[in-house]
Amino acid sequence: MLTTAGHDALAVGGCVRNALLGVAVSDIDIATDARPERVMDLARDAGMYPVPTGIDHGTITVVADGIPHEVTTFRHDVETDGRHAVVTFTDDVAEDAARRDFTMNALYARADGTVVDPLGGFGDLRARHLRFIGDPDARIAEDYLRILRFFRFTAWYGDPALGIDADGLAACAAGAEGLDRISAERIGQEMRKLLAARDPAPAVAAMAQAGVLARVLPGGDVTALGPLVHLGVSDWVVRLAALGGQVDRLRLSKSDAKRLAHVSQTARDTLAPFAVGDVMGPDGQDTLRLRAALIGTPPTTADLDLARRGAEARFPLVAKDLMPEITGPDLGLALARARAAWRAADGGMDRAQLVAIARNAPSSTDT
Repeated sequence: MLTTAGHDALAVGGCVRNALLGVAVSDIDIATDARPERVMDLARDAGMYPVPTGIDHGTITVVADGIPHEVTTFRHDVETDGRHAVVTFTDDVAEDAARRDFTMNALYARADGTVVDPLGGFGDLRARHLRFIGDPDARIAEDYLRILRFFRFTAWYGDPALGIDADGLAACAAGAEGLDRISAERIGQEMRKLLAARDPAPAVAAMAQAGVLARVLPGGDVTALGPLVHLGVSDWVVRLAALGGQVDRLRLSKSDAKRLAHVSQTARDTLAPFAVGDVMGPDGQDTLRLRAALIGTPPTTADLDLARRGAEARFPLVAKDLMPEITGPDLGLALARARAAWRAADGGMDRAQLVAIARNAPSSTDT
């Protein structure tokens, strides 16, 4: 559409980076010298559906065969406030590249596969060296969210043997106060993506060193995260539970917040492994691994097996088994007493034994 009309049209950013690394590509972003209104006209003429999702910043979402593509005009920043920018359009791909965050994200590719590399990002990508474009302090001042992106991209794409980029880390430490301008939703999204990396522990430790972790997760402690990752736990919620701290700045969904609280509390209490499995279900074994990481003692195979059994077992007693002899608040107490005994026996009690225990439960009126 664009090239046929005489314009440049290049894939850019994550799709190029991931393709060169041989990993999955999700979204395809296109950069072009065509102005936004021209993009919309050409898309309509080609039978596509253009949506001016960010037209002031040069972005048109073009829907082709049901698949959205973000098409953005080459641009450079005129003014920024630490989160949003006023831009002007340009015909120069190098100017467009210079306004991006990291060199490995400033790679472009033509339809024939030719890579366009205005800033030497391909060398950094091959070395797995995450590096800010130009002056790290200036890049961060343009958008303070880049601080969190620095740690996230380091965890996902950096070479652990190289360690974290020293200039970038220093700039993140110097600009950490700017994170107060970032919404809790965006901070939460970045932390979730960071903690989903194969091994986020070194990057999170660097966050703590730079004073960034304390800014977004007050009271967070990195000590247990590395051991938890080593134990094979990949779930980002369980990894967040290992950090602890106050999660107000993350604005989690209600379901994620509830699950986080449940995992955190259960890992830090004294429930036996079978009971942990019964309480936590599919999260039972990871909850035991979290407990082990917190106390610095690996979980035993036997304990993990008990947690699995607890998650798979079904408590054989239901309320109607005790009715009408027991009703009201006494019914809840009786069931709780029976379940506690069942858990203590690692599920080794049948229905008749549990009924007997439940019927011997104290009444709610007893003192």
